[in-house]
Formats: sequence, C-alpha cells, structure tokens
Amino acid sequence: MTGDTARLSDLNDRSREIFRLLVETYLETGDPVGSRTLARAIPTSLSAATVRNVMQDLEQLGLLGSPHTSAGRVPTQFGLRMFVDGLLQIGDVSEDERARIDGGLSELGERGGSVNDMLGQAGSLLSGLTHGASLVLSPKAEAAIKHIEFVSFSDNSALAVLVTEDGHVENRLFTPPEGLTPSAMREAANFLNAMLRGRTLSEASSIVATEIAARREELDELAASLVQQGIAVWSGGPATGPERLIVRGRSHLLDGVEGEEEMELMRRLFDDLERKEDLLQLLDRAEDGEGVRIFIGSENKLFSLSGSSLIISPYMDAERRIIGALGVIGPTRLNYGRVVPIVDYTARLMGRMVTDRTRRG
Repeated sequence: MTGDTARLSDLNDRSREIFRLLVETYLETGDPVGSRTLARAIPTSLSAATVRNVMQDLEQLGLLGSPHTSAGRVPTQFGLRMFVDGLLQIGDVSEDERARIDGGLSELGERGGSVNDMLGQAGSLLSGLTHGASLVLSPKAEAAIKHIEFVSFSDNSALAVLVTEDGHVENRLFTPPEGLTPSAMREAANFLNAMLRGRTLSEASSIVATEIAARREELDELAASLVQQGIAVWSGGPATGPERLIVRGRSHLLDGVEGEEEMELMRRLFDDLERKEDLLQLLDRAEDGEGVRIFIGSENKLFSLSGSSLIISPYMDAERRIIGALGVIGPTRLNYGRVVPIVDYTARLMGRMVTDRTRRG
C-alpha cells in the first residue's frame, strides 16, 4: 500500500490517533515531532518504541516524512490533505475575533466607506487575525453606472474611468481612435452618461449598439468610434483585470521564518503574490462552488514552488449569487481549524455588507 492509495479507513484506531496528534502538534509548533513527545501526549499508555513503530508505518504509507536534520516526523502534503479532509476539527470564531471583524467592518460602513474600502479592511482584518497574507477579490462591477469619463494621456494612450453607484471606481488604459480630439472625447462621454446612467455593464453593449445606430447623426465619426471602444474596454461585463485583487499582510509571512531554506520558500511565495493575473485566476476558481476550500502546497500550481496553503471562500449577495472571494495564504502548517471559520465568517459578513452598501448606493 502506498501514499497514493492509503486512506483513513486503512488505519486502526491507534495509528489514526498517533497520526492526528502528530499533525496537530506539527501545525502548532512547526517542528518535527518525535515519538517521545507523542508518547507523553497520548491518553493511553504507549511506549516511545511502540509509537516509533507506528510512525514508521505511517511514513511507509506516505503520510509522514523524516527531515534529514531531525529524528522527528512531519506530515507530507498527502498526509496534510488526509488530515484536513478526515480529521480536522473546525473550531468556532471566538467572541474576540468576531468583535474585531464586526467592529472593523461596521465602523467603516457607518462612515460611508466604499465597497473597495470595506474589502481592503476585510483583507487587513484577515491578515491580522491569521498572521498570513490575505487575498480579496472585489465584486464584479454589476452595480448601476453613475459616471463614465475618458482622459487622454497621449496620442496613443487614454484612460477610461467608470464610477458605479455603489462607489466602485475602475480605471482601464486603452488605445484611442487615431486623431481623436478633446471635444470628441467629451462628446463620447456625454453620450454614454446619458444612455447608461443607472444601467449595469451587462446591459450596456446592446443599449449602445442600438443607440448609435438610431442617433448616428448626433455623433461625429471619432466620437462614435470611442463610444464603441469605451464599452469594449469593459466587454463581458465584470472586470477581469488585476485591479480587482487586494493583497494585504505580506510581512506576516516572514514571522517565524528560520534558515535559508525557509527564507527561499518565502521569496518564492512573494514572487507568486506579485503575479496578480495568476492569483486572479486562482480566486476565480472559488466561484465554482460554495463554502470554504483548502489548497495545500502543489495542489495549486501557483504555489507549488513555495509549498504554501490557501484557504479561500466565496462571498455572495442576497440572491446567493457569488460576487467575489477572499482567503488567507500561509505556510502549509497553518492552523487550519482556526483559520477556516475566520475566513468563512468574514466571507458571510462581507457578502451582507457589500449587498447592503450596493442597495443604499
């Protein structure tokens, strides 16, 4: 039997208990766990030699590994996955943690903070509570449009600015039509604002196409071209660029890092965190289903080199539609039982607050 085929059901009660205690001890300390430590922690009387034999069996099953610098054992990635799926005991969000999350987000909401402000605060709270780095994917911009503006940078570079009624602001660089004049830019923006104020992006494309055809005489050729291009900048409705991603608390990842090997892993993780497009694709995967998901080590390609874990949950609006995601990144020895409920609670609260903020405009 190998690590690819071993299952919890293949372990007897004693092996399962030793395995559980070893993983929990490792997640708490980050250090390899020896047989003497486990023998003292197990309720039933077992000798260190007996525990050592069981640990050797677990190692042969691919559940444990033995670092060359220590006589103790650590769980393998496969072992961590088995533990998370079958033995992890999920705790509750403590009253203090709940108060910090509620207070931090509610205070910002009462001050009239924008959705992005609240998402940034949620990321900071998650990072501070879990001592990891947080990732927050902002809602897709389906709120009603409040204002559209075009800003020229040069002959071949312009900025399209979209402001929605919930306070969300998106900026997109694009290449404007050749020969575009400032007056044509104002004309295009005025046309779009008149047509689209109070509408969502998903409604915009069909509205603009119809209105341009019906009112072609009201727009000069360059302005009409810019109107079409301005909508194309946001084609498909939701934003997909890295500006939807908020990262907080990278410095927490350096806490407790010892030795050149661990520092190299952190350097790789920092490199991963800079690739926001890849992170965005990873977070979008959270929209495939409800609930908290846990990715361990190489289970996601983005963090395969740094061997990090990601705990992520989508957040939803009042109609139970997934509108974004948030999560925590850290070493594989994250305290999963504590972090999972914190991520879940924050996601549920964030969904309610984003929905309420959007409704109030």
